[in-house]
Amino acid sequence: MKPKSINENELHAYVDRHLPENERQVVDCYLSEHPGEAERIRDYQQQNLALKALFNPVLDEPLPEHLLSLAVAPPVESISPARNALFHWSLQRLAAGLFIALVGGAAGWLAHDQRPQAETVASSVPLPRQAAIAHAVFTPDVRRPVEVSGQQEEQLVAWLSKRLGTPVKPPKLGALGYELVGGRLLPGNIGPVAQFMYQDSSGQRLTLFLSTENTSNQNTAFRFAQEGQVKVFYWIDGKFGYALSGTLDKGELARLATAVYDQIEGK
Repeated sequence: MKPKSINENELHAYVDRHLPENERQVVDCYLSEHPGEAERIRDYQQQNLALKALFNPVLDEPLPEHLLSLAVAPPVESISPARNALFHWSLQRLAAGLFIALVGGAAGWLAHDQRPQAETVASSVPLPRQAAIAHAVFTPDVRRPVEVSGQQEEQLVAWLSKRLGTPVKPPKLGALGYELVGGRLLPGNIGPVAQFMYQDSSGQRLTLFLSTENTSNQNTAFRFAQEGQVKVFYWIDGKFGYALSGTLDKGELARLATAVYDQIEGK
């Protein structure tokens, strides 16, 4: 049982490095006596590192022109120069904050611990970015990278097919060295989406993200995107959107994506 001085909020503050040093030492002591909790905390720390690697580059991106325009207003002669400068500075901060919030909000929902059906993401996030975020969040997880394991593939397929309202099935990648770890349900822009996870003998992981939200796009061409270190090959087929994500070589990921596409299309 946890000591009264340790609660879940303090454990999350420990992960986020928001605790004073003396309180961190108390948590360190607690974790040294509870290896299961220590492993869980390490999983959270790995997820934080993955998200930082994915989103820190956004801080260096230039602000989009349509947001910058919000910070441009004609000078008002009745306002003092000092107050006018403060007005411009405040608008710039507001525009930058809105931009980062839109991006970060998607990560927050996808990382929300085991509550994928609670709500949908408020803003529309492109398919490759959704897939990259989900890959970065769940592939480092040691204890529970998936909700249903690959050993229960029939149950996994039935569950995800029911939740997505259409038959879904994970491709077989054993001949290419990747076995199914399992899968999970995640929130999309307007409804649930599925993620299948694969792993090779070295521990390298791939994820296949499957969405049924693409009713208006019939373009089946392969496309490539990269978010931080996560590379994504994605394509649209009718209402289905597929995205294969990984951190391996682009050429190797393209080979695997082609194999996935061929199986899905029955070639």
